Amino acid sequence: MGTLSFGSWGVVGLLFVLAIIESNCGGVSTGQSGSGVAQASHVFVLIEENHSYTDVIGNPAMPYTNSLAQQFALATQYYADTHPSLPNYFMLTTGNLVASNDLFSGIVSIDNVARALSTAGKSWKIYAEGLPSVGYLGAGNVPYGKDHNPFAYFSDVVSSSSQAGNIVPMTELPTDIQNNTLPDYAMIVPDRSNDGHDCPDEAAQCTDAQKLATVDAWVQANIGPLISSSAFNNSVLIYTWDESEETDTVNGGGHVATILIGSKVKRGYQSTTLYQHQSTLRLTMELLGISDLPGAAATAPDMAEFF
Repeated sequence: MGTLSFGSWGVVGLLFVLAIIESNCGGVSTGQSGSGVAQASHVFVLIEENHSYTDVIGNPAMPYTNSLAQQFALATQYYADTHPSLPNYFMLTTGNLVASNDLFSGIVSIDNVARALSTAGKSWKIYAEGLPSVGYLGAGNVPYGKDHNPFAYFSDVVSSSSQAGNIVPMTELPTDIQNNTLPDYAMIVPDRSNDGHDCPDEAAQCTDAQKLATVDAWVQANIGPLISSSAFNNSVLIYTWDESEETDTVNGGGHVATILIGSKVKRGYQSTTLYQHQSTLRLTMELLGISDLPGAAATAPDMAEFF
């Protein structure tokens, strides 16, 4: 009986077949990045403030948020990186903590989302509620907080009026939805009275339930129209929280709720994988087909399981 042999033609033939398979199943034909993440037309990152996973998920004061978590995909083991706020915003956009507190006033010159997007020819905006004017780079003007706007610190933005012009008030989002002029990447930040940081309308006192009910109503009123619009087709929204309560320091910044929303996202899916903000940064880039993964995003666990 003859034996099976891979002679020179057999090896060449095998490689030829593998090349055909790879060509038919490559990233272009499947619409996926190298990590298996589906490509999206637009990516949105919505950030709320200072509440734990258990404050949010299952809370009857947040029916809309919980309906999104049930309908789309929920990361059940997602943790912020540190306390307080600003370093977490930097992790979401540079892959580094950069600062140790919210009083940081320097200019950040390391690789960042604005640079990666611009180099790749992608458009971006940050929709910041309460922003005094387009391109405003100054200090916080309560309820607007600069420490919730990482783009205002980037050297790429500070040194370029055209780049600074991508920092816009929240009031531009409905117009961009209606005109189908949404950027490739957008970060959405409510002001302090609507993101769970302060009391509604900057009242002196309120209950935590009132804070969270306000967050939920704001998301439904401002993000609901985005999700239901035709402009959101083939898009992904990541709805997360900058940090947990200060007493929760597990994995640095504590356990927070993170929901992935979009037509390409698995419906009713719950992940038990440990993720942090650097994975969200990686995901936002991979969804747009960008290989520049700033800082810790380059080695962070990818989030392909959600697609």
